Amino acid sequence: QAEESCKCNGWKNPNPPPTPPRAELQQAVVSLAEPCRSCSHALAAHVSHLENVSEEEMNRLLGIVLDVEYLFTCVHKEEDADTKQVYFYLFKLLRKCILQMGKPVVEGSLESPPFEKPSIEQGVNNFVQYKFSHLPSKERQTIVELAKMFLNRINYWHLETPSQRRLRSPNDDIAGYKVNYTRWLCYCNVPQFCDSLPRYETTQVFGRTLLRSVFTVMRRQLLEQARQEKDKLPQEKRTLILTHFPKFLSMLEEEVYSQNSPIWDQDFMVSSSRTGQLGIQTVINPPPVARSVSYSASPSSLEQPNSGNMSPACKGSSALDANLGEKRKNNEPYSLEDSKRPRVVGDIPIELINEVMSTITDPAAMLGPETNFLSAHSARDEAARLEERRGVIEFHVIGNSLNQKPNKKIMMWLVGLQNVFSHQLPRMPKEYITRLVFDP
Repeated sequence: QAEESCKCNGWKNPNPPPTPPRAELQQAVVSLAEPCRSCSHALAAHVSHLENVSEEEMNRLLGIVLDVEYLFTCVHKEEDADTKQVYFYLFKLLRKCILQMGKPVVEGSLESPPFEKPSIEQGVNNFVQYKFSHLPSKERQTIVELAKMFLNRINYWHLETPSQRRLRSPNDDIAGYKVNYTRWLCYCNVPQFCDSLPRYETTQVFGRTLLRSVFTVMRRQLLEQARQEKDKLPQEKRTLILTHFPKFLSMLEEEVYSQNSPIWDQDFMVSSSRTGQLGIQTVINPPPVARSVSYSASPSSLEQPNSGNMSPACKGSSALDANLGEKRKNNEPYSLEDSKRPRVVGDIPIELINEVMSTITDPAAMLGPETNFLSAHSARDEAARLEERRGVIEFHVIGNSLNQKPNKKIMMWLVGLQNVFSHQLPRMPKEYITRLVFDP
């Protein structure tokens, strides 16, 4: 820093001793007045620009120094040419940040995250809502757990290099995959061990294109790993992974490779509300607002592969949409005047009125929904329901009366009911409880 002619390349000794000093030995205190081992300038000249830097900023710069050291090792150990190039670029970027005391900003024209919408996370959320919203709450929670597990695996999945993919699938779009691979390295993979770089989750910044390129290989390896480790898993996890997870992945695969799957539509929530489905419920926490960054690379077009057929679920949805505008058959007659009455926007259709009337007059239909269908208390009430079926407990409608001689059993029940209320509501006056229970 003191002289422009100084060519000092770092703080390390260019000719280190063959046997480095042992760590437990006490290191001698270095004075800033001593000469640098590389350029012979005073050590103070190399740190003169750090005199007025705060401790927080100094810790940040030291963190970048550690990341530079690690990337330097990665560059020398990495054998793949594409990966090594990205490591070397990030190494130079962080070293420049140290010299200029700036923040690492990946420059260039590779766009900024998110790279595709909807993201993988949103697509899987839509898939759960689209396929499993009709299930009871307990079964649907199982699907949600599978979705969380799948998204977590993607976030920590290590993508194959472009050269490996070229050997495995020579007919694929290698240029587009290389662009996504470079983005993944810069924004998702390297920031996992280099804290000074901004980190993004793979499932939040990538979409259907990347998922299509890795899903087949990932699915096969996940299932193979699950079979190998099944003995190490607890019983409930073993059932979840070995029984439900393969079916979940097969159904998701249909939607990933289907050209017309609705889960990848930007307006999925709007279309689902039109068809009477439930709204989107987020499976995992929404992604945080991330800083905008970009990366320097040659521009390459990302083409959406057009493969797969319309999924059966999507066909069923289309058929449902076609029937929405079709008039229902009139099962119950109504007056001719009603049929000739002009329709008003927002008026209730007469078909719906007939359906409601037929429901409320049918005793079987008025029993309500199934007790185990999306009921928050189904598990809690199941034990009492079983005891009632076995005759252990009974339900009676009782009350006091002044018109007939009081029944001894009913009076005992009323006294017992009074005691229950008094025990559960200790602050309520007993006279008030007695009046409520025994008043006819």
